[in-house]
Amino acid sequence: MTTPRQADDYNAPIVDRGGRSGTAIRIILLALVLIAAAAAFVVFKNSLDNEMVLGVLGVLAMVGIFFLVSSVIGFIEVMPQRQSDSLARSFLNSHPDGSLITDDKGRIIYANGAYGKLTGARKATEVQTLEALLSRHRESNEALYRLSNGLREGREGQEEFRLLRALGPSPNGSGAHWYRLKARTLKTEESGSKPLHIWQISDITSERDDQERFFKELQNAIDYLDHAPAGFFSAGRKGEIFYLNATLAEWLGLDLTKFIPGSMTIGDLVAGEGLALIQSVQAEPGLKKTDTLDLDLKKSNGQSLPVQIVHSVTSMRDGAPGESRTIVLRRQAGTESEQSASAAAMRFTRFFNNTPMAIASVDGTGRILRTNAPFLKLFSGIVSRDDVDNGALLETIVQESDRERLQSALAAAKDRQGDIPPIDSRTPNDEARHFRFYVNAVIDQSDEAPEEAAIVYAVEVTEQKALEAQMAQTQKMNAVGTLAGGIAHDFNNVLTAILLSSDHLLLQARSSDASFADLMEIKRNANRAAVLVRQLLAFSRKQTMRPSVLNLTDVVGDLRMLVDRLLSGTHVKLDVEYGRDLWPVKTDLSQFEQVLINLCVNARDAMPEGGKLTVRTRNVTAQEVAAFNYSYMPAEDMVLVEVADTGTGIAPEIMDKIFEPFFTTKEVGKGTGLGLAMVYGIVKQSGGYIQPESEVGKGTTFRVFLPRHIVESAIAAEAEAVEAGETSNVVPMPVAAQPEQPEDLTGSAVILLVEDEEAVRRGGKRMLETRGYTVHEAGSGIEALDILDELEGKVDIVVSDVVMPEMDGPSLLRELRKKYPDMKFIFVSGYAEDAFARNLPEGSKFGFLPKPFSLKQLAVVVKETLDQN
Repeated sequence: MTTPRQADDYNAPIVDRGGRSGTAIRIILLALVLIAAAAAFVVFKNSLDNEMVLGVLGVLAMVGIFFLVSSVIGFIEVMPQRQSDSLARSFLNSHPDGSLITDDKGRIIYANGAYGKLTGARKATEVQTLEALLSRHRESNEALYRLSNGLREGREGQEEFRLLRALGPSPNGSGAHWYRLKARTLKTEESGSKPLHIWQISDITSERDDQERFFKELQNAIDYLDHAPAGFFSAGRKGEIFYLNATLAEWLGLDLTKFIPGSMTIGDLVAGEGLALIQSVQAEPGLKKTDTLDLDLKKSNGQSLPVQIVHSVTSMRDGAPGESRTIVLRRQAGTESEQSASAAAMRFTRFFNNTPMAIASVDGTGRILRTNAPFLKLFSGIVSRDDVDNGALLETIVQESDRERLQSALAAAKDRQGDIPPIDSRTPNDEARHFRFYVNAVIDQSDEAPEEAAIVYAVEVTEQKALEAQMAQTQKMNAVGTLAGGIAHDFNNVLTAILLSSDHLLLQARSSDASFADLMEIKRNANRAAVLVRQLLAFSRKQTMRPSVLNLTDVVGDLRMLVDRLLSGTHVKLDVEYGRDLWPVKTDLSQFEQVLINLCVNARDAMPEGGKLTVRTRNVTAQEVAAFNYSYMPAEDMVLVEVADTGTGIAPEIMDKIFEPFFTTKEVGKGTGLGLAMVYGIVKQSGGYIQPESEVGKGTTFRVFLPRHIVESAIAAEAEAVEAGETSNVVPMPVAAQPEQPEDLTGSAVILLVEDEEAVRRGGKRMLETRGYTVHEAGSGIEALDILDELEGKVDIVVSDVVMPEMDGPSLLRELRKKYPDMKFIFVSGYAEDAFARNLPEGSKFGFLPKPFSLKQLAVVVKETLDQN
């Protein structure tokens, strides 16, 4: 019968088949043999005659003596177990975890005492392999299988499993036990040999019991916190909420099962301006601060919940905001306690912090005594809650140039004066923000704040100021446009008379006459003046436009070669970036080409030393349009064309004037100041918007937005109108716009020419008569109707001006159609055709001739209108 091992015996290995004891014994035997050979050599050397035998015995004797001496001085270890091996074995033997070393087949090479104690083995013959111990239990068998596969693939690992009873005698008592099994490989020093496997198994039942006890206590704490009579939430550095208890969730109507930590922020819980109050609680760097606040929380149904919170916030060492913890105390409404002074104070605090106006009370020196939440929000970058507590002055929130007026207003309030004029100012840190301050005197100081001298109300009027500036600019541009349109109309009459007279003289002159060159110069300059007039009409949005559906990719592509030629000889590089799948737009092709050419020429002139000119096109959705933050633009789909340069830029003081007619920064003779005015008018008349952005020394970008044209909707609307029997007031293309012109411009028709300008009327009559027509003239619409009655309607065509006294052209057409519904009619005007066509009855048919016009243009329009059926 085997004697049981004592407890102390488990510090020694119970299995060790990997030692070097056999090697040591073999070395000792070899040394003894060699020493014996040496002794034989000494004893029998005189009796041995064979010289070879003597030599062998001599060598053996020398080797034996060498081994003996070396072992004595330590040069050769007779017992070669090194000190590191001894330390390693001592470590494994004393390790509290059961340690096992096996080969790749699972055969045990070494097992320490802790392994035997854990598994109940008292001697080497009783030690079982891991497979024998663990394969009988499903959980442990699966863990062993996974770890074994991992070792074969060169991976370390560990597994934890639970057994219904212990593997051996356990200090943790009977019942279920938890074990942790670790596995790793051990590479041996012998080359070519397979690595060994190191296994460590330990009983972690006590550790697991501690964990379960901790989690149970934690669950109890969470359960208590969830059902506490107060709300609670914790937030991260950016205000993201990581936890809120069930009480607060119930108050706010939130479903905790759907709550995702970090998906909500404090701003999502707080109603009104309460967030500004919470953000005003800031701790010093590296410290913590706690404050009590009265505010409203926001329920899931949108209702407000009046609460008092105890907000604690930490601060990082660098001053950055840290995490926060907040207790929420609910104030019940409708109880008798609300009639008390504290309840009244709470209601006032809620009202005070939820008003849309920033409010601050100040003393006679201008020191801020207290503020509401909107005040802290509006001036968050200037005054903080701590600044108010430290006696910040009200004048710090206005610009230095306005502080004297503010001090005068506060002095008047201290003197208890009424009707103190409001003060408009801007903040020192942002001149783009405008505020209006109302200062009211405190007549009856309260016992709580006897030093209170004035109540200051602040309202941000930045948007109002922007709208006022925009309205003023719009009114100015409209006034200038009206003036420009009136001037253009008068100039058109003058130019028409000049062109008709010059054409008449040119018909009678020969090219060899001395006056021929002068006549050509008159006509050339009259045409130049006509170009300026068209630019004025473009600005006033009264020029003739022929809108069509365009793809701006094609338009920009066709203009690229022209722009390249405009840039030749300069150091300006052109870069065109085409947007993909551009939406169609509807505008006049030739007019929009003028817009792009003019913007490119201006960009070239802004880069005298060279630079880069970029033309970009792209679609912008309604959301992207809104992101530009242009208050005058509606949020709808647009097509954007950008013309950007890297030139000198536009100074801020002249930015508001660049679209005004005759305003130019170019030298005398190098610009009329009508280019950008024309661009502005064409874009506006096309239903679009233009916005310049510039920085001096860095360049300018002009953004042109044109509304997206829905082709399908336009076709469907037209089809529906046709099905309904409605005729749209579509103005036909003017005859002058037809590309083909008749060769024979003579005729014999009877024409009634209606024009209030005598010079134009006389010139037109003479020109038409030279072509063989019979012309009757009238100075007004009323006179024209009288002449028609006298002629009993025997007139083939009426050519009439639009703007006339007593009766204008459209009124004449309406009256004429009552008696002569089929009489042909031509309008002559310096204004755009659609400027008066909208005032005509639906289905009205007429030709159109824009002023100024030449003799040939007049003859062509008349001829082609007469030839139409």
